[in-house]
This record gives sequence, structure tokens and C-alpha cells, in this order.
Amino acid sequence: MSKEPIHLQIPLTRKANESLKTGDIVLISGVLFTARDAAHARMKTAIENDEPLPFQPEGQVVYFTGPAPARPGHALGPAGPTTASRMDPYSPLLIERGLKGMVGKGLRSEAVRSSMREHGCVYFGAVEGTAALLADCVKEAEIVAYEDLGAEAVRRLVVEDFPVVVVNDLHGGDLYREGRKRWRRPEDRGEGSAGTVSGDLR
Repeated sequence: MSKEPIHLQIPLTRKANESLKTGDIVLISGVLFTARDAAHARMKTAIENDEPLPFQPEGQVVYFTGPAPARPGHALGPAGPTTASRMDPYSPLLIERGLKGMVGKGLRSEAVRSSMREHGCVYFGAVEGTAALLADCVKEAEIVAYEDLGAEAVRRLVVEDFPVVVVNDLHGGDLYREGRKRWRRPEDRGEGSAGTVSGDLR
């Protein structure tokens, strides 16, 4: 049975995140920040040196992307998701400081998933190949730190109905690891009948 998308407003809270389950389609609105591995490495150094971060992580969402230059009439160029595992060495530092959401693609490490469960952070997947569509959800964009990194600079985005899917929830769910098993039909296991298949599709 299909589900209606869940609308979430940033900043996120642990209470709101606890209601999410793997596979939920979520439309995010509000402010999120972009950062890839180069920016994360600098934020790690800032934390180690007790220096200010480009943004306060509490309740915030980070999108792992390096957007292309904006097209005329758009706030941001195509902005597809980056492989999230590149941020695994750094993510727990931000999660421990209140980060409540991350958006990327691919699996996360056990250390990251454990930190997420402990501190109430959810990992969302953005659909690869829809970079231009995702950029259309961005209403405002500005560089707030590390401008010398170019596309990998930290940007503040104002987004409206930014579509993502819950990959790792707070209950131990992992869409990548469980997805095939969860959605596999009886006939894929050599079970059921044509009538069952027809019923499943209705």
C-alpha cells in the first residue's frame, strides 16, 4: 500500500524523527546546509581546535552534495547526492552536537548508525539522477563558509518540499540492507500463484 509523503520542517527534533521508519517518503522544507568531505574535514579541525563551526548543528540537516553553477533563474545548479560513506569519519562529531538529519546516497558505517540512534539523527537518501529536480526545490542559496572550496563550500539552502526517503531510522532500520527482502514478492521465492501476484498489484 502506498504512503502519503510526510512533510517535515527544519529544524528537526528527536521526537519528530522517532516517528519515521525506513522507506518513508519525506518532503523537507526549511534551511539545510551542504557539505562534502573537504568541508567536513575542516569542521573536524574546527571542533578539535574549539573554533566556531559554519553553522550550529542542533536540529539541522546536512546535504552531502557539491552543486553545479546555478542556471539563469535558479538559486542553485544541479545538486545530486554524494556517496555518504566519504563523510563517515566525520559525521559522529556533528551528530553528537545535535545534527538531526543527513542526506546522501549509499550505506553508512556501523559507527555512524550507532551515533545516529543514540543522538536521534536520521539518514535520508536522495534519488541519484534527479539532480536538476532537487535543485528546483531550492528557493535560496548562499555560501556561508569555505568559499575557496568552490562547489564543496558550505552553502545555506532554503528548500521547499525537498524529496528524500528514510534510509536509516532510529529503530535500527536500514533500507539498503532490508529493502530487497521487505519488498520481495512471493513469486520471487517460487511461492504463490498468478492470482496472488494480481492481488499484490492491485
